[in-house]
Amino acid sequence: MFMRLHFPTTGFKLIESSQLIEEEEWEWYKPEEFYPVRIGEIFKSQYQVVGKLGYGAYGTTWLCRDLLDHKYITLKIGTPKALEGELRALNYLKTIKTKNPASLLVRRLLDEFQVDGEKGKFQCVVHPPLATSVAALRSMFPGRAIPINLTKLILVHLLLSLNFFHTEAKMVHTDIQESNILLGMNEETTKQDLNNFEKAELTSPTARKVDGSRVIYISRPLVPPRYDYGRPVLCDFGEARFGEYDNSADIQPYQYRAPEVIFDIPWDEKVDIWSVGAMVNLGPAWERKFVTGGPENIQDTVFHLAHMIALLGPPPKDFLRRTTQDRLWGWFDENGNWRGGAVIPKGNLEDAEKQLQGEEKVLFLNFARRMLKWKPEERSSAGELLSDPWLNMR
Repeated sequence: MFMRLHFPTTGFKLIESSQLIEEEEWEWYKPEEFYPVRIGEIFKSQYQVVGKLGYGAYGTTWLCRDLLDHKYITLKIGTPKALEGELRALNYLKTIKTKNPASLLVRRLLDEFQVDGEKGKFQCVVHPPLATSVAALRSMFPGRAIPINLTKLILVHLLLSLNFFHTEAKMVHTDIQESNILLGMNEETTKQDLNNFEKAELTSPTARKVDGSRVIYISRPLVPPRYDYGRPVLCDFGEARFGEYDNSADIQPYQYRAPEVIFDIPWDEKVDIWSVGAMVNLGPAWERKFVTGGPENIQDTVFHLAHMIALLGPPPKDFLRRTTQDRLWGWFDENGNWRGGAVIPKGNLEDAEKQLQGEEKVLFLNFARRMLKWKPEERSSAGELLSDPWLNMR
C-alpha cells in the first residue's frame, strides 16, 4: 500500500541560475506557461510526484504514485491550449468499442484534470508509464543503427496501431516520427523498475535549478539504457484529425511532409504512410534521405523537393494538376518539368541504403517504395504493409 513520501530537500546538485536547462532551452520558453511542479507534490489528493521523466515544447512529464489505486502513473502537464488537441483525441479514442488487440498499441488515457497556476489553469493528463522513445533508443546503438530485426518489430507494431487508427478509429495521426513511438515497460520487471526510479530519487536526488519560487529539475531516465523493452506504443495525438476536419490544412513535421501536403492537394490517412516511409532508417545514410536544407543548411521546400525527385523520380503531371494553389507552379512548368531554384542532387534510394546487401536490400527497398509514392492512392495501407515480404523475412 502506498504511503505519502517525503522527498529530500538537500543532498542534490544545484545548477547555476545563469545556465539554461531542460525546457528553458526552448527559444520560445516562457516560465508562466510551464506549471512549477515540485517533486513530492500531490495533485488531486491522489497523484504524488516521484520524479521528472522529460519535457516538451509546452509541458513536462512526471512519474507519480497513485496513492488511491496503489500504482505508478505518468502525468503530463501543460497549458490547456497546448494539450487541447491531445485530450480531445484521447477522449475520442476511449469511445471506440473494439476487441482489436492492436488498440492496446495506442496510448491510453487514465484520467484528466486541471490545476490552477499563477496566471491561469494547467491541463493534466494521466497515462500508464512507458519506457523510452524509438528516437532515444536509436542513440543507444553504434552509428545510430537499430538492429534490423528490432526495426522490423517496431514497424510491425507501428503498422498494427496505424491500421487500427485508420480503419476503426477513422483517425489520421499526422505526426508520425520516432519521438512519438514509445516502448513499453518489460512486463516481468515493471514494478521493480518503477521502484528503482523512486528509490534513486530518494537516495540520489536529481540535479536542479532554483529560479525564485520555481524549481527546474533534470529529467531522469525511467529504465537503464540497455533494457528488455516492452511493445512499442503510438503516442502524442495533439495533431490527430478525426470527424470533420480541414484536409487541406498544413500538417506534419517539416522533414516528413507528404507530397500532397507540400503541393496543397487535399490529403487523407495516407500521409501517415508517407511519414512511416520517410521515417524508416537503418543507419546514418538512410536517416536523412529527404534532405530539407540547402547551402548553409537553410531549410527551404525547393531543396526538399529537389531531393525527393532525385530519390523517386519526377512527380506525375496529373498529380501536380490536383493542386488548389499557385505556388506549385513556381517549382514546375505546365508540363511537370522541374524549374525550381535548386539542383537535383545525384543519388537514389539504392544509394541511400548501405547497411543491407543482396536480396534483403532489394526487398527492403520494395517495402520502402510501397510507402514513398507521389500519389497517395498508390501507397499501400498499413494493413497491406503488414504482409510485406521484407517485413516477414527471417
